[in-house]
Amino acid sequence: MNEDLPDTVEALAARDADREAALAGLFHRHHLELVRLATLLGAESDAEDVVADAFCELHRGWKRLRSEQAALPYLRAVIVNRVRMRVRHLQVVRKHVEWVREDVASAESQAMVRDDQRALVEALRSLPERQREALVLRYWLGLKEAEIAEAMGISAGAVKAHTARGMAKLGKVLEGQDD
Repeated sequence: MNEDLPDTVEALAARDADREAALAGLFHRHHLELVRLATLLGAESDAEDVVADAFCELHRGWKRLRSEQAALPYLRAVIVNRVRMRVRHLQVVRKHVEWVREDVASAESQAMVRDDQRALVEALRSLPERQREALVLRYWLGLKEAEIAEAMGISAGAVKAHTARGMAKLGKVLEGQDD
């Protein structure tokens, strides 16, 4: 980032070009991974939209980043929050709808996972939101506790608790499927 350039037209154009190049690089390297993250967290057919919104928010807030390396953790945190908002919204909508539709997974979410992973994904969906988020961020993305805490907006201790509880419940759910 060219933070040390004076605010001339050329400097502003150079900063814009740097931002656009960095965003394009992030998109090309991490888009699919972020869509999968959103899908596993519960975004289902809205996963692409959630990720697109996250990139738009990053674009708008680029000047506020500490460094270019903060962009990917920022995207993850935005995605976690957007999926939470989506899930809460759907819960409210479903409470006020008189008919109940059968939950059908979208074609996009089904294409994201192989047959041998479907049981695990279904078991993940049965977990409470925070436990599912902690497990997906830990074991799917391989993030450390501090990175998970940042993405979820909670303490490292809470991450440990959600991860431990989630693993215990996930084990019980998967054992029940083997019967």
